[in-house]
Amino acid sequence: MDINILRGLAIIFCMIAFFGIVFWAYSSKRKCSFDEAANLPFADEFAHRSTVNAATKNGNKEMGEKQNV
Repeated sequence: MDINILRGLAIIFCMIAFFGIVFWAYSSKRKCSFDEAANLPFADEFAHRSTVNAATKNGNKEMGEKQNV
């Protein structure tokens, strides 16, 4: 086989893989799961705030201070 045929096949394979990934990423079926994954970094922050607020409301100020560390 000529090296140019291999290069051509490699380019075709890479283009098919690229368009497959783009189609998968922008598929409307995946929107819900991608939106959920995009909000994961904020989920811990909200859980942390609610734990600190609950501890300080219950009068357990020491627990609230430990959560802030």
